[in-house]
Amino acid sequence: MTLRSPPSRPPARSPSAFAALCPVSARSVLRSVVSGLGALALLTACSQDGPPPEPPLPEGALEAVADEPGVPRERLARAVDELFAVGNVGETHAVVVMHAGEVVAERYGEGFAPEMRFTGWSLSKSVTAVLAGMMVADGRMALNGAAPVPQWQRSGDPRSAITLRHLLQMRSGLRHQEGGEPAYESDDVRMLFLDGRGDTAGWAEAQSLEYEPGTTFAYSSATTAILGDILADTIAPDASDEARQQAMREFVEARLAVPLGMTTLAGEYDASGTLLGASSFWASARDWARFGEFLRNYGSIAGAQIVPRGWIEFMRSPSPASPDYGGHLWLNRPSDGPRSVLFDGDHGDDIFAAVGHLGQYIIVAPDRRLTVVRLGWTQDENRDRLKQELADIVALYPSR
Repeated sequence: MTLRSPPSRPPARSPSAFAALCPVSARSVLRSVVSGLGALALLTACSQDGPPPEPPLPEGALEAVADEPGVPRERLARAVDELFAVGNVGETHAVVVMHAGEVVAERYGEGFAPEMRFTGWSLSKSVTAVLAGMMVADGRMALNGAAPVPQWQRSGDPRSAITLRHLLQMRSGLRHQEGGEPAYESDDVRMLFLDGRGDTAGWAEAQSLEYEPGTTFAYSSATTAILGDILADTIAPDASDEARQQAMREFVEARLAVPLGMTTLAGEYDASGTLLGASSFWASARDWARFGEFLRNYGSIAGAQIVPRGWIEFMRSPSPASPDYGGHLWLNRPSDGPRSVLFDGDHGDDIFAAVGHLGQYIIVAPDRRLTVVRLGWTQDENRDRLKQELADIVALYPSR
């Protein structure tokens, strides 16, 4: 599916004239103008006692929310609507809110629908981590054992000290640079689209150490590419490229997609048959929400333990090298530096999330029995606003 660029923003209209006549917030005025309702209703409200009423909701906004969502229905509808407001947070394609295991809000942008698959980008990393947990539970791999990458195990290679735990917590020490300018020089772009695209894991595994393994956090798609290679080699050792890919597809289907009811879940593979587990799982918005609920319930679905509870506890626990990161999950905790991936303020340090490029989010708030999925297209300059709108939805639901 081709992602569309955000629509052009309508010409700005200054709220200063309205503000001079009536103490209505500039945000309400602009939202009213954007929705085509004009400012007449807001000016009329000046003659009333108390705060002015909220502008009417756009058509369909209230219908996107269940009759009893666990909080005031109109407040949730307004909070969801803010994610779809033109020029607000970029372009939102889909939102699903689940509370206490039920879908309480579901809305799609123009041209998108419930049955469509959405690329998860780095939401995929968390799926890959769950697959790794299944193999550890099967006894095929060891969390604290040396990462089974053959070229690292040669005598004298310092990379032999890298463990599976180091990879999952993004502290391998390998020389991997995520992002940066110019983009074509960043490791994730080189690996996925340029000189590493035919064998992404081979490219990632060939990099040298920059830090002692386990000491330094460095978020990296190349790290998850290595995990994808380890998974395939464990499932289908010494197999052809085609056989590796087929074996991995069957494992994902049998062990994850079917038990969770994620009927739309599908991964992509490179030419060597390695799962592109850092960025290329696709699923419907509801299926991404099902995955969030699976994590909220510690790997359990309808009473069946799909992956050991202890593995999800590990994924949800802070890394020694970075308090805001777990095992391929972001945590709502302060980082050791200026990074702020989730929410500012007191929303609860139990909250965790899978976060993907261009504003893909699966936010899980266990104490609130809440999962929020947002899929779309948001550039960096709008990311803080997007996070605030998502935080507003989370804040509607009280902690237990």
